[in-house]
Amino acid sequence: MPTLSRRPLILAACAAVVAVLLAVAAFAPLPVSIVVPGPTTDVLGTDQGAPVISVTGAPVRTTSGQLRLVTISATEPNAAVHFTDVAKAWFATDQAAMPRDAVYPSGGSVKEITQVNQKQMTDSQNAATSAALNQLHLSPSKVTVKLRLADVGGPSAGLLFTLGIIDKVAGDGHGGDLTGGRTIAGTGTIDASGTVGAVGGVPLKEQAARRDGATVFLVPRDECGDAKAQLPHGLKLIAVTDLKGALSALSSLRAGRPTPSC
Repeated sequence: MPTLSRRPLILAACAAVVAVLLAVAAFAPLPVSIVVPGPTTDVLGTDQGAPVISVTGAPVRTTSGQLRLVTISATEPNAAVHFTDVAKAWFATDQAAMPRDAVYPSGGSVKEITQVNQKQMTDSQNAATSAALNQLHLSPSKVTVKLRLADVGGPSAGLLFTLGIIDKVAGDGHGGDLTGGRTIAGTGTIDASGTVGAVGGVPLKEQAARRDGATVFLVPRDECGDAKAQLPHGLKLIAVTDLKGALSALSSLRAGRPTPSC
């Protein structure tokens, strides 16, 4: 039967084709970015020798404790990421593979992405300032806030900037600190009305927070599922939806009362 004698050859040819395809897939670049825990910054402190938060037109108080904004670091938008990189990230606890469009939603060149990230950061800082001054019942025509932070883009620092401004100006309203002397980290966008929004990358940001000494992490309630999935030991989650809720939760934390959890 001649067809039977050809079967091994056909199978061998198919196997060879599959092997070639697998090899191509292993080395072909993928539309993916690898992200890792990034640096954190205490917004109550300094960055590159200058205060992160400067306020003029209102008294500024000396604070204790820390309010650390957290970041993730990602491969450059034009970097080649392969199947082997994704496989490594899959099994690692300190890495994640994310769609490149999710990490760099603006697309474009590196320069264009940098410009978009910088604009998002500027818009976030303006919204944070407005939310803080609204909460403090201060007029932006009399009080000026300047926020300085190098090498960080995007909108996810909004909540921490707002809390930092409030702590610098008014603290807890009774002569104490919002932090109660703790190292508190967190993430979340904010608008001028004080609404807190989701950001992404929370599990890796939690790792960065715990690495740098935080014991409390403020997280947008919409991201509680991700926040609980790989929560580092020793890090307490507080779920927030808006600025008033965040301030109330910090007040409860200082008083030893229960706080909103995920």
